[in-house]
Amino acid sequence: MTLIDYLASHVLAFVLLAGLLGLIIGSFLNVVIHRLPRMMERDWRIQAREILQPGTEHPDEPTYNLVLPHSHCPHCQTEIKAWQNVPVVSYVFLRGRCGQCKNRISPRYPLVELLTAALSMVVAWQLGFGWAAGGLLVLTWGLVALSLIDADTQLLPDVIVLPLLWLGLIVNSFGVYTDLNTALWGAVFGYLSLWSVYWLFKLITGKEGMGYGDFKLLAMIGAWGGWQVLPLTILLSSLVGAILGIIILKARGDSNATPLPFGPYLAIAGWIALIWGDTITGTYLRFAGL
Repeated sequence: MTLIDYLASHVLAFVLLAGLLGLIIGSFLNVVIHRLPRMMERDWRIQAREILQPGTEHPDEPTYNLVLPHSHCPHCQTEIKAWQNVPVVSYVFLRGRCGQCKNRISPRYPLVELLTAALSMVVAWQLGFGWAAGGLLVLTWGLVALSLIDADTQLLPDVIVLPLLWLGLIVNSFGVYTDLNTALWGAVFGYLSLWSVYWLFKLITGKEGMGYGDFKLLAMIGAWGGWQVLPLTILLSSLVGAILGIIILKARGDSNATPLPFGPYLAIAGWIALIWGDTITGTYLRFAGL
């Protein structure tokens, strides 16, 4: 029996493998979440200088990408050794402190790893071994990164959103989650629905209620699940956003006018709709007697 046959016939083994893979990917997502916005800001500064100061030479900036410089302690700048970078285990072993200066390390890093592992295991359990689970694992990892980047910076990087949108269309060209025609219109309606809300809100209030990244994110979700997942995604994201938004504002002591990122709520709602959308809709229809 090959490994593929074993994973296909033993769901628990596949779930555990997905969890282990999720821990590893979660460790990399920590790097993406921290560095990608800074890489974008750096590129914007360089482009701005080229436009505003043409012909002026500037010293080359040090290399900064997802690989270099190597991970280091933010307090003492000591490079983190490989054994200190094992997902979750190293954090527990070091008791949440730098191995050199003993300053505390944010618990966010192991929490992101555990979250990614848990979500990966849910996908594996719900879908079983196959292309559907593989594709949704990739989407799940992308949504984790997008949610936390948006929460930190109110940015939804195109470098993540657009490739995932195209990947959703490509996957559905093989009918993995829905047919290509449904996926295409899911992307179109996903973008236009929030685009319309944006302009309606702006015409009424003169303010921008959301960013263009949110349009693209919902288009991406539509590309994976088709237009059928959009109503539930919008409903759930609005409900979750209203509840959590109020809680967050009260906890921070901010006013109701303080802008909050909408991307994480779209990501949560879209992920739920993709996995349990049919079950939720069916339960509602039965409850409503329809």
